[in-house]
Parts: sequence; structure tokens; C-alpha cells
Amino acid sequence: MKSRHIAREIALQILYRYDVNTQSGGGVAPKDMALADDLKKHFEHFQVAAEVRQFAAELVVGTLSKTPALDEQVEKFATNWKISRMALIDRNLLRMAIYEMTNFTDIPASVTIDEAIELAKQFGTADSSAFINGILDALKKEIGKA
Repeated sequence: MKSRHIAREIALQILYRYDVNTQSGGGVAPKDMALADDLKKHFEHFQVAAEVRQFAAELVVGTLSKTPALDEQVEKFATNWKISRMALIDRNLLRMAIYEMTNFTDIPASVTIDEAIELAKQFGTADSSAFINGILDALKKEIGKA
């Protein structure tokens, strides 16, 4: 398995955990040094390979730091859907993929979309992959990224 795919999977799991904690009244995602410490503990506990850590951390930190703006993008393309009504996996996967598509110019949008669809199939519901594909494809067309 490719290291970026593994990094995306780990990042999704961490984002999901933060979202669950926020929804259940457990607070918000940690900031700055607390976040770095939390990521380090997670990576060490699950014995995440060194080559995977950097990309996973960039996805987590970037997605968390831009969540409100990412949520606006999700709702813009998810006709008749509010972010709060979406499945936790779907909304975190969309946030992460949109962050990746708009901030990592070296990664083609089609690669990001394919990876998001695969993660949706692995972790989401039976409808997740089509839902994710539709929203990310609409974003790809708007931003004109190959």
C-alpha cells in the first residue's frame, strides 16, 4: 500500500476522532503544541512509519485549521445538505479531500478524488462513495484543477 494512502487513512481516523469528541461535548480539537503532541502520541502508539507521518500530520493540521471554510465549500456543492446532517466519515473525508485539492498543487485532483472514494468505500456507508464523488467532482470543475 502506498504511503500517501496510508497517511490519508490515518488522517481520516484522527479527524473522525476529533469530530466525535466535539459532537459528544468533549471539547474541540487541540491547537498548536497540544495538537503536535497528540499527533506524536497517536503515531507512536500505532507505530506509524516515519514516511507516512508528515503527510498525515499536514492533512490533519490543515483540515482542522480550515474547518469552517471547508464546511462552506462542502455545503456549497452538497445541494440540500447541511454539514451537521452528514455522516461523520463523509464530512471528515470531504473536508480532508477539499483541503488536499486546494492546498497540495503537486497532487492531481483526480488522485485525491480516487483516494477519497476508496476511503469512503472502506469506512463509509453504501452511498458514501457516490456522495463523495459528486461533491468533489463539482469542486474539481469549479476550480479547474486537472
